[in-house]
Amino acid sequence: MKVFVFDLLPYGENLDHLKEGKELPWPLPKKHINPEVAARTYAEHLEAWEALDRLGYDGVGFNEHHTSPYGLMNSPNLMAAAVSQRTKNLKLLIYGNLLPLHNPIRLAEELAMLDCMSNGRIIAGFARGIPREYNVFGVPLPESRARFEEAFEIIRGAWTEEVFNYQGKFWSYKDVALWPRPLQQPHPPVWVPVTSSKETIEWAARNDVPITPGIGPRGLREDVVRYYAKCLAQSGHPITPSHLILPINAYIADSKEQAIKEAGPYTLYFQRTLFSHGNITEANLQRDAGYLSSASFDYVRPENLKFAQRARGLPRHDHGGSRPPGRDLALGHRRRGRAAHHRRGGPRRRGGHPGQHEPRRPAARAVHGANRALRQPGPAQAASSQRGQCAPGRRGRRLTKPLLPQRERGW
Repeated sequence: MKVFVFDLLPYGENLDHLKEGKELPWPLPKKHINPEVAARTYAEHLEAWEALDRLGYDGVGFNEHHTSPYGLMNSPNLMAAAVSQRTKNLKLLIYGNLLPLHNPIRLAEELAMLDCMSNGRIIAGFARGIPREYNVFGVPLPESRARFEEAFEIIRGAWTEEVFNYQGKFWSYKDVALWPRPLQQPHPPVWVPVTSSKETIEWAARNDVPITPGIGPRGLREDVVRYYAKCLAQSGHPITPSHLILPINAYIADSKEQAIKEAGPYTLYFQRTLFSHGNITEANLQRDAGYLSSASFDYVRPENLKFAQRARGLPRHDHGGSRPPGRDLALGHRRRGRAAHHRRGGPRRRGGHPGQHEPRRPAARAVHGANRALRQPGPAQAASSQRGQCAPGRRGRRLTKPLLPQRERGW
């Protein structure tokens, strides 16, 4: 099992006082942003990531979000470049570049550079992004999935082909030969986050790409993994532990009570103030906007459908679950044992209220290859499910020979 810390890098001061009703206003004007706070926030997180390397964590995850205190990583590639020069062993998971919004050749070039600069430590995570980002970049939401799939083809082709040509709906290229190429051959590992949309699961299975089944109730995760295993089998790829990266909220403390006291306010601040800022999080609204299809959740068991249809990841006691408040926050105490005492000497939280400073104890956010925690079914069992069928994908018209075989992962 490998442990990564996924960091959203939210703005380092509390903004609850700016709420209008239950939400922060969007857009949030310049007058509310203190550049000194932003500078301090970046510096503190860079220091924490260096500490992860010293403490022996396997990797750190960066993300891409725009125009919101929810996350200050407008460019995860910039963050990975900085960290690549301050760490030696830490894997750099870019989770991920938002493919529909950017020039795919530029992304292919930057990721190739990063892989060389980090001596082969890049994991290339690709994502569609959330609806807010599409407003910022002026990209129509109904084009999101087609743009994502086309951009992935282009990036992989630019990495792997001697000279690359492509004719697609959104981008076309002629006689492209990338310099440099990634240090990891044929290219860096590719991962993709999955909330629960059927189409993303099917795409990942067709391309033999590992997934992160999003943070949600166990039953919904089991549905995602079961359907993914079924689609992998239909594409000729037996599921393995390396296909799954499990997101787990964990906080290291000496007791459950201490974990809730220290981390609870920050968790609630993130969920109730930052998560939905300028964004539509409910599935029915995303469907109306063209971001989701009417069939996105038809593989989900009825008892889990309400969780798939509500993207906001509130603690269980806020959406009718059976688990008591704070149970997930105590995972570090319950499952790590002496590790909690070992890590007490690490960076600690400062400040008196949520958002003033981030909690700075290392906290596990992604666990690679731990599929048994989900009671993952084997391919034969998963393929026997009658709910949902794995659909063929759309592809642009290629002008060169087929790409290399799909088994291209590995560290």
